[in-house]
Amino acid sequence: MRVLAAMSGGVDSAVAAARAVEAGHDVVGVHLALSRAGGTLRTGSRGCCTIEDALDARRVADLLGIPFYVWDFSERFRDDVIEDFISEYRAGRTPNPCLRCNEKIKFAALLERALELGFDAVCTGHYATLVDGDGGLELHRASDSAKDQSYVLGVLNAQQLAHTYFPLGSTPSKAIVRAEAAERGISVAQKPDSHDICFIPDGDTRGWLAEKVGAETGDVVDRTGAVVGTHEGAHAFTVGQRRGLRLGVPAADGKPRFVLEVRPVTNTVVVGPKEALAIAEISGERFSWAGPAPLASEFACEVQIRAHADPVPATAFVTDEGVRVVPEHPLDGVAPGQSAVIYVGTRVLGQFTIDTTVSAVPVG
Repeated sequence: MRVLAAMSGGVDSAVAAARAVEAGHDVVGVHLALSRAGGTLRTGSRGCCTIEDALDARRVADLLGIPFYVWDFSERFRDDVIEDFISEYRAGRTPNPCLRCNEKIKFAALLERALELGFDAVCTGHYATLVDGDGGLELHRASDSAKDQSYVLGVLNAQQLAHTYFPLGSTPSKAIVRAEAAERGISVAQKPDSHDICFIPDGDTRGWLAEKVGAETGDVVDRTGAVVGTHEGAHAFTVGQRRGLRLGVPAADGKPRFVLEVRPVTNTVVVGPKEALAIAEISGERFSWAGPAPLASEFACEVQIRAHADPVPATAFVTDEGVRVVPEHPLDGVAPGQSAVIYVGTRVLGQFTIDTTVSAVPVG
């Protein structure tokens, strides 16, 4: 099999490429240049896809004895990931740029080019597994639940799964991957994982958004519409946030208040008690299936709303207009723009972008 190994410069993609070579595949390494900022350097675990990462990837490719290339995807990344991130915040939604990068860059733009060049599959260091099911290829959780990345891969469709290769999916732990890298003489064996948004390497998302979106003073209101404070830009707030609200009017019960909603049209932030974060229902129009679509329009499942959140038992309802999910117990701190990934057991059935939510706590 001809395999294009996406090499980020980290230990996971390095070991994935090494395993692909060891398995006897014809492997070519490629690093994606996602930024035109040529002097960008990584600091600890902040950021990724920098010059330092490209050099690390090249050293691994040389060690493995495979061809290596750097492909410039910076314009596509800017348009499909960064601009999407900005527009979602402008609309008062909370996007997941890593999920969008997988959807638009690694398993769309990269895979399209790989297939055009005659490759059979794209290999990455993601922790997830592929299983041949009765209806076709299925995406499942990784063996290591602590490293499972199936949530951010929920956007992949059947055609993309058919040309995807995850060599690390059955590995019991990340410690084994690091030990294997050290044994192979791979220089990035102990390189820290990246945790921040790659295009905001200093971690100051609020400051970065202020530059891109602008900051305009507005009102902070409670659930009845009463003004309880002011803010310097609604983009700086996310649902569930408690700190940094600077409220001038204390709650009647003296308890902390949390961000319940961001309204970009009126530049208003709505706050309320913690219990008001409970969500009884979520729905979205933009959805996709990871492999075969469900046969029933109503079915039991589990729903996960963040990469590291616990899955919650639920019932899903599918129509031509979208997907609606009713969890068995309320979800906490759901924001429009987040992705809801639907599981049946360990299998990723599909995902949708949350457009609307229904509170479990009525106003009053």
